[in-house]
Amino acid sequence: MGMRATFRDGVRPHGGRRLVVLHEPVGAPRGIVVGVAGFAEEMNKGRRMAALGARALAHEGFLVVQLDLAGCGDSSGDLASATWDAWVGDVLDTARWAVGLADAALPLTLWGTRSGCLVVTQALAQMGMPANLLFWQPQPNGKLVLHQFLRLKMAGQLQQGAAKGVTEGLLAELAAGRTVEVAGYPLGPGITQGLGAAQLVAPKADAATRVLWLEVSTQTPPELLPASLNIVQRWSASGIDVRTAAVNGPLFWQTLDIEEAPELVRCTAEQMRSLLETTEPA
Repeated sequence: MGMRATFRDGVRPHGGRRLVVLHEPVGAPRGIVVGVAGFAEEMNKGRRMAALGARALAHEGFLVVQLDLAGCGDSSGDLASATWDAWVGDVLDTARWAVGLADAALPLTLWGTRSGCLVVTQALAQMGMPANLLFWQPQPNGKLVLHQFLRLKMAGQLQQGAAKGVTEGLLAELAAGRTVEVAGYPLGPGITQGLGAAQLVAPKADAATRVLWLEVSTQTPPELLPASLNIVQRWSASGIDVRTAAVNGPLFWQTLDIEEAPELVRCTAEQMRSLLETTEPA
C-alpha cells in the first residue's frame, strides 16, 4: 500500500487548486472510494480518523481518494469565497478522475463524514452513474450544521457576557451578503446559503447501489441516533438498501484533543469488504 498527495485544477468556473490524497492498495484496485470531510474545525478534528479509515480501506483493496474541498484544508481559497455548487462540483470531478485512474467497472463509493454526507448525496444526484454511499455520523440537514457552527461564536460571547441574539445576528449578516468570522473561519454567504438549504435526501433507487450508515455512540449498547433511525426507516421503506451499524467510540469530530475510534474503522473495513463480496463476479 502507498500514500501520495497531489494538487489538481478545480473545475470551471470555480477554478483554483484542490488537494487530493490517494491511498493505493497493493495490486490492482477492487473498488474506488472518494472521501469528503466534515465542515470547518470538524475537518481538522477528523483528519486522523479519515487517514485511519482510508488506510483500512486500502488494505481491503480500495483505491481511496480524500479530497479537500474548495476553501478547505490545503486547497486554494477560503470559506469566505467558497460556494456550495463548487463543493458539489469538486466531488463530481474528483469521482470521475478517480474512476479514470482505475477501471470504470469497479464499484464506486462516495464517503462522507458529518456534513460531507450532504455534499456527496447531492453530488450523486448529479453524477449520472451509480455509486454506493458510506456515511460516518451523517447530519440530517445543513441548517443544523450551520447553527451548530455559529454557536461557537455564541460560546465565545458567553464568556464576555454578551451572547444574546448572536446567532440571529450572524444569520442576518450572512443574509445581507456579508462575511462573518467564527472561530477563526471567514464564513461567506456563498457557502452558507447552499449549506443551510441542504437536506440528506434519499438517493434514487438506480443511483445508489447500497448505503452504509455508520455511527459512533457513547451509549452501552451503542445505538443510532433517533433522527438517524427515522431517516433509515424511510429510506428502507422506499426500497433503498441501507445497512446500519453503531459502535462505541468518542465523538472525534468535536473532542478537545485528537481522538481515535478504532471500532468505527474496523466496522467500516468489515462493511466495505462485505460490499465487495456481493458486487464482485463469482
